[in-house]
Amino acid sequence: MPPGHDRDRDGDVYLRRLSDDAEDYYPSSDSGLEGFGPDAPLTGDRHAHTASAYSRRRSKWFNARRPSRRWLRDALRPRASWRYLLLVAVFLFALMSLISSEPLLISPLPPYTGPYAVGSIDVEMPLEKPIRVSDTLLRATGQPAFEVETVLFTIYYPIAPGVAGTGEPHYWIPKPVGLTAQGYARLAHLDNFITRPLITFALWSLAGGVTIPGETDAPLLDSDEHDGSWQRFPVMVFSHGMASSRTDYTNYLGELASRGRVVAAIEHRDGSSPGSLVRVKGQPDKQRLIMRESDLVSDPPADSAQYKQEALAFRDVEIFQTIKVLQDINDGRGAAVFASNPHNEGESLTAFADRLDFNHLTIGGHSFGATGALQALKTAPSQKVPAVGGIILDPGKSSGPLNANISVPVLVVHSNSWSKKHSLFYGRPHFDTVRDLVSAALDRSGASWFVTSLGTSHPSVTDAPLLEPMLLSWTTGATIDVKEGLKEYVRIAGDFFNHLEKGNATGVLAEAVTHPEYNKWVSDQRKVEFPADMAKYWEVHVSPVA
Repeated sequence: MPPGHDRDRDGDVYLRRLSDDAEDYYPSSDSGLEGFGPDAPLTGDRHAHTASAYSRRRSKWFNARRPSRRWLRDALRPRASWRYLLLVAVFLFALMSLISSEPLLISPLPPYTGPYAVGSIDVEMPLEKPIRVSDTLLRATGQPAFEVETVLFTIYYPIAPGVAGTGEPHYWIPKPVGLTAQGYARLAHLDNFITRPLITFALWSLAGGVTIPGETDAPLLDSDEHDGSWQRFPVMVFSHGMASSRTDYTNYLGELASRGRVVAAIEHRDGSSPGSLVRVKGQPDKQRLIMRESDLVSDPPADSAQYKQEALAFRDVEIFQTIKVLQDINDGRGAAVFASNPHNEGESLTAFADRLDFNHLTIGGHSFGATGALQALKTAPSQKVPAVGGIILDPGKSSGPLNANISVPVLVVHSNSWSKKHSLFYGRPHFDTVRDLVSAALDRSGASWFVTSLGTSHPSVTDAPLLEPMLLSWTTGATIDVKEGLKEYVRIAGDFFNHLEKGNATGVLAEAVTHPEYNKWVSDQRKVEFPADMAKYWEVHVSPVA
């Protein structure tokens, strides 16, 4: 175990796949929870050490007095043996999938259903100069933990149906699979030379062949191929949750693109992604793995709350820099972006010049990403952040305070499990905090909504339920049909975009409040008035409609 890292006081760390309240970031070491999926909790040690302590301490793995037989025994017969039994079960399941030549649970991602096909481009751009958010260091290397060197994002955009891309399909688990596997192994405290290749094999055999149903580097939809309602495409920048990456929301974001939007899905390097490569042309790749609090050191020592704020500040930089790159592309510098892109994609970016509509820019996010999106909207609209709205999905319950200083319309969507589970948030119910935040935004902007999507769970907006529908329904308690739930998320986003662009409310957003509190009707009369086809899917908690 690394120096300065104390084992949880119950002697174990728990593994939970995609749980409903799984979005913690650097929680206390006695929380007893460790995550393994989109927005899963991290359990970290709260005892931060200074840089000088880092340089003085030495890992026990290199202690000459450690008996070799004891080292071998610990590796082959670990204390938390149930975790190894679980891993063996996953390994055998993966082996069965490989022998049968098809995944036993993983389903392929479905095609997009909008009027347009979808193109995708991976873009990574170095900053003119790295931006260091804080002086916090990585304990293992002494290198800065929160320094932004590049921004990495995938652009989803509308293309003409039937047009083929010029690049290879994007894999749902980016290569190398082993890097993502190592991140998940770190989450489970199973990162060693025995378990790492097993997890890599399991991921590769189960989902390594899953591809994103978009055409790589295909030409942007021509103006004369569009329906004529606009010549430029509104832009959305999206921030993923904890233990996630830019590829965890490909269906939701691709569906928005198939309806005429350009969406940039950011991959954050704040230690929230299982594994990511920082790439700059002409330089060696750098690995960024998911971070626990015990991986960090600062002088003076910082606590979990401080690290959360540093991570949010890091995300702010990535969001703003992504917007800047998109503006450069719109200003005609797409060829320069292509030339600097180490992923060798973006040849079609020259056609994006003057085609992006930043007058209708929105910022969105899920869970920890929703907390980050709220933070980024603090100065909107402004020259630096020209956003005119935000889509906030399950804002964090354990990712720090939620920014309530918002002057643009926001749509906050809670999954059913997020509203149903009572959670204290800085001394008061999280639901009440979100409701008051949206009410304040409504007062400032004249239009904001807070709704609950019935039958859904925290990961319902991710790709996970599409890939593992039965498993996810069983483990998260979601009762709605997977595709039906995602369709409702896309539909209400379309209603919100319609309001931003045309000023009128449609669909659920044209309805008055039905439930001031979760599962509590405002009145019997409203219960009768609310259309049954909407009541099946939605509760409305805050609305500008009287």
